[in-house]
Amino acid sequence: MYRTIARFIPRKVRENFKLLIKQTDVKTDADALLGFIVIFGLGLSIFFSFITGSVLNINLIILAVIIFIFYIITIYMILIVKSNKKSKEIELVLPDALQLMSGNLRAGLTTDRALLLSSREEFGPLKVEIDTIGKEITSGKELETSLMNLTKRVRSSRLEKAIYLIVSGLKAGGELADLLDQTAENLRNEKVIDEKVRSNILLYVIFIFIAVGLGAPVLFGLSSYLVEIMTATLANVDIPPTAQTANLPLSLTKVTISVDFVIRFAITTLIMSSIMGSLIIGLIAKGTARDGFKYIPLLLIFTLTVFFVSRFLIKNLLSSVFGL
Repeated sequence: MYRTIARFIPRKVRENFKLLIKQTDVKTDADALLGFIVIFGLGLSIFFSFITGSVLNINLIILAVIIFIFYIITIYMILIVKSNKKSKEIELVLPDALQLMSGNLRAGLTTDRALLLSSREEFGPLKVEIDTIGKEITSGKELETSLMNLTKRVRSSRLEKAIYLIVSGLKAGGELADLLDQTAENLRNEKVIDEKVRSNILLYVIFIFIAVGLGAPVLFGLSSYLVEIMTATLANVDIPPTAQTANLPLSLTKVTISVDFVIRFAITTLIMSSIMGSLIIGLIAKGTARDGFKYIPLLLIFTLTVFFVSRFLIKNLLSSVFGL
């Protein structure tokens, strides 16, 4: 049933989800898991729409669609975070694995045996992938094909480049051991350069975090309370008709924007700012925007907490001054 439901999903979306599921080492069939995610998301969105629809006074269908979209985006973000975590762990031990394979080649082992004997428990996810390559070779697949399949199971540009070099060396028949040593050395140098770059751009990350997580919510808290003061004050001001029609440089009218609208607008803007700020932090700090997905929940909770706390403090501090 789940596989049948998965077929109704647009092909491009289905393929992206299946690729991410494969990259997170989920043993369940990708189509079945995708169908279960859709069914569970539909049930969850309908359930919460009935609970919150009457409270928020929003159409149940629209609310269910919003909850379902948010649910799918959340699942997609979780898969990306898990995929990135796996790729980072593999990239961390990849130079050691390549150097170990090079040592095995110099000891006189064949390429496939050198690769399989470079599997170590401390390599974590990379050991699992090397063992998978060993199973594929045992079942009759060529080594080059198994290595290229590895690039589809791991989202890592560095691993992909290393695999391409190994496959090219196998086809060209060159000195593969020297190539592996040089590749391992280059990966270590890239890691050192990345660490230096991250230390230099830390100031930019801190600035974005302060602007999105502190500056924006405090300013929105202050502005929303000022609108509340103006609304309450001008509602009690009786403006004579002659003053309204007089040729004055300014005019006093009632504030037509409600406080609830301002608060909803502030919350929506803060949510969008937190999402975009997290993606920018991921892009600056890690090199890709998708690495910022893991910062979205933390920055979102922090931003909204600062907004409501700042609004509460400002209201308590200024309420005695304005008599509200």
